[in-house]
Amino acid sequence: MENLVSLEKHFANKKVFITGHTGFKGSWLITWLHLWNAKIKGYALPPDYENNVYDYLVKNKKIESVFADVRDKDELRKEILDFNPDFIFHLAAQPLVRRSYEIPADTFQINVTGTANLLEAVKDLPGKCTVIVITTDKVYENKENDILYKEEDVLGGYDPYSASKACAELVISSFRNSFFNPKEIGIHKKSIASIRAGNVIGGGDRSTDRLIPDIVRSLEKNNVIEIRSPNAVRPWQHVLEPLAGYLLVAALLDEKPGAYSAAYNFGPNPDDHLKVKEFVELAVESWGGGKWKDVSSQTQPHEAGLLKLDISKAKKELKWKPKLNSKDAIKWTIDWYKQESSKQVEYTLKQIKDYLAL
Repeated sequence: MENLVSLEKHFANKKVFITGHTGFKGSWLITWLHLWNAKIKGYALPPDYENNVYDYLVKNKKIESVFADVRDKDELRKEILDFNPDFIFHLAAQPLVRRSYEIPADTFQINVTGTANLLEAVKDLPGKCTVIVITTDKVYENKENDILYKEEDVLGGYDPYSASKACAELVISSFRNSFFNPKEIGIHKKSIASIRAGNVIGGGDRSTDRLIPDIVRSLEKNNVIEIRSPNAVRPWQHVLEPLAGYLLVAALLDEKPGAYSAAYNFGPNPDDHLKVKEFVELAVESWGGGKWKDVSSQTQPHEAGLLKLDISKAKKELKWKPKLNSKDAIKWTIDWYKQESSKQVEYTLKQIKDYLAL
């Protein structure tokens, strides 16, 4: 992979618009770009729970922050056009599988219509802009037959979250073909890539129904960790891995507009997909103790039992590859939570710098 430090020149003093900037990945992305002196504008709903990573990492940084909904087409368009960004990273989403069973229509509106709203605003930007849209590893029609899903495989989704993200990929493809066709880059000057990242972990995530936050909450209270589907397999990766991919694709598109306007998977190496119970045992080991129990039930909403990503396209075309294996990713994550709260911002910066040095 290209030396990540060399990517700084693409973002220093450039205007970067980030949707979903109050979320877990958005807060880490802003922290990284802030190190590189990017001019950042965030657009998202306020954090919906206390002790959130945005308040730790971003709230006091010198960025422009707009609290609004991506479903508000006029407001989103106004903020994008007023800022006239060089780069857009679209992370805003309803990101939880189990939550999507509770609010299916809202999930589709946020993830599908919100993406269309953003891309329609991009269409009206006057000059060059590079857009990275984040979807998910769950966009594929998952047969759960132990294959590595490639970018060309059939899109689908059992649950509303997965299906909404597959629909978002169709929206992206339609806008790319209709308005941002790479063959006409000299006219519209817009480059659009979509990123399908694996199950992302890292310090500061306090969401509900996510494995690391559930583990940490239990360990902090000396409670037994309750897990569902211990034999389910996922493509786990530390948050800095896909963020490095987002930044790399954006930089490559900045150099060669349109050349990388495509979909890319980012995940672990093929032999590094872990079962949930293996993941939990490594987390407990890193913490220094703890117990877990299986609380799966026949009535719980359907979630995929087996999901693996093929990252060969990213390796070949982008020269991207994981720097941390799953065990390292879990250790880096647990080490973050073990820090005193007053030191977590400093430790976040340390982990970014340590990652850049790998």
